[in-house]
Amino acid sequence: MELDPLDRVVIFIDGANLYATAKAIGIDVDYRSMLADFRKKCRFIRAYYFTAYLDDQEYSSIRPLIDWLDYNGYTMITKPAKEFTDAAGRKKIKGNMDIEIAVEALELAPYFDHMVLFSGDGDFTSLVKSLQRKAKKVTVVSTLSTATPMIADELRRQADFFVDVVDLVKEFGRPQAFENETKADETQ
Repeated sequence: MELDPLDRVVIFIDGANLYATAKAIGIDVDYRSMLADFRKKCRFIRAYYFTAYLDDQEYSSIRPLIDWLDYNGYTMITKPAKEFTDAAGRKKIKGNMDIEIAVEALELAPYFDHMVLFSGDGDFTSLVKSLQRKAKKVTVVSTLSTATPMIADELRRQADFFVDVVDLVKEFGRPQAFENETKADETQ
């Protein structure tokens, strides 16, 4: 990923979205390498990781990742996910972080030049437009390499730059440790 070395850069990671994307292409993200890479390439400000999790469970599979990221240079923005039963009687989990990402990005806008958004969620198209009106550059990181693209076309077209996660694997990815992991999927 090319970055202007003079730009003040923030990273915003939609945890559930990046997790789903990485799983779909069969990689694990090396978060330590990713942070080191950004620190070398620009005036790196901060990396934010947004996720929701079930906090009423005795053990949450996402908790070790949240703790590790928190202790290793990431700013964690979390909230409890909500569990509900749909009309068909199926248990569902809801933990969308879109509003938190948008509010944080707009509040921080005076302090950065370039935002790198790890998400393919089309709901962020309005956020990208708003940041661009404030003369901010936005790179969106997701993938087109899956059978169904993990990025909304309108978000990809609105971003100043699009980077496919597949192209970043060499820099900070690694093959998944084993195919049938026991980790539960992050909530959406």
